[in-house]
Amino acid sequence: MVKLNKIYTKTGDDGTTGLVGGARVAKNDPRMAAIGDVDELNSVLGVAICQLDDGKLLKSLQVIQNDLFDLGADLATPADEGDDFAPSEMVLRITPSQVERLESEIDAVNDGLDPLTSFILPGGSNAAAAIHLARATARRAERTAVSAAQVMALNPQALAYLNRLSDYLFVVARMLNNGGKSDILWVPGASR
Repeated sequence: MVKLNKIYTKTGDDGTTGLVGGARVAKNDPRMAAIGDVDELNSVLGVAICQLDDGKLLKSLQVIQNDLFDLGADLATPADEGDDFAPSEMVLRITPSQVERLESEIDAVNDGLDPLTSFILPGGSNAAAAIHLARATARRAERTAVSAAQVMALNPQALAYLNRLSDYLFVVARMLNNGGKSDILWVPGASR
């Protein structure tokens, strides 16, 4: 359990921040950019949750918010040489089962949707629009994490989780738009 008695530490006043294990890196380090985008995603998801009243969906999204904290901790934990990214009592890592859970939820939600006949525009209901914003934020977090993974070892399951999460949020937004019936379809060149 984390216990914080004091919110400010002043240790970051020099433009650095601490990683799990005590190493310090610049606040604009690619790893920190990915962690920041995951944090922003979690916040955007929190705003989207405020638009919802479906108990089952709320529970699923709250589990995802908790996963995103795990994912942030995973990203903040540098890999040792030859690290297999297995979790331990002292190391949080995103696991294949978390990715598989998202895949199962995507399939379950998608089964109840009308087939796509066009790309859709973000919008529809307030709740769907908020979930679309979370989806777009998830895509950015994924891009940032992929960029970081090009210069340092990151858990492949963390990257897979972000990829599945944006897919999950896409189908949830469609579900919130009356199973896709209220989706706003893109009409190519309609405003020419």
